[in-house]
This record gives sequence, structure tokens and C-alpha cells, in this order.
Amino acid sequence: MDRLKLSLKLALLVAPFVLSTGSALGRDDGRFTDSPLKPWFDSLRSHIGPCCSDADGVAVADPDWDSYNGHYRVRLDGVWVEVPDEAVITEPNRAGRTMVWPVKTVFGVSIRCFMPGSMI
Repeated sequence: MDRLKLSLKLALLVAPFVLSTGSALGRDDGRFTDSPLKPWFDSLRSHIGPCCSDADGVAVADPDWDSYNGHYRVRLDGVWVEVPDEAVITEPNRAGRTMVWPVKTVFGVSIRCFMPGSMI
């Protein structure tokens, strides 16, 4: 019984640290430094927060995103993830391609930003 109480106390102490790490970590390694769209990508924001940059986003092929029940959804790692309305970027897509900025945690995948493409 003491071991169970100790495990529960440890879990309660560690939980706030695990839950607070849900923010996206940037990984701009400099490969897009010379891109003329870099400043635009760096300025992109959804209602959830900044998207970070082109380096943090993932280009999505047309078969891997669509509109379902009035909301966007995107297929990531073979699983359809519904895009929260707050994550949709509403300004014109200067890159042309559909992009998503996923945040992967131990609790699953959430979408920080989503920018629909042209579907042409």
C-alpha cells in the first residue's frame, strides 16, 4: 500500500511538467534561410498561437486533407485528425501547398496551425 501511495505522489509531482510540455518546439535548422517566403512563414499565426516557421510545418498532399462535417481534417501517420477551427489560417496561402503544423505529445496529435491549399 505504501508503494502505491508513493507512486501516486510521484505521478502527481511529475504530471504538471509533462502537461506543460505541449507547446511546439521550433526546429529551424537554417535550410530555409534564403527563401523569399521565410519572413512570411515566420509571421504566420492561428488563433492558437504562432505557427513557428516553414521548417516546423508539414506539406500535405491533396488526398490527405479534406473538409468533413464543416471542418477541415488532415491525415497524419495514417490517422485522420480533425483541425480545430482556431488552428485554420485564413490569410491567403502564398506558398500554394496545404500545410499543417502538428504538435505530437504523449497524449496524441493536436494541430497548432493549418493552411489549406488550392486543391488544383
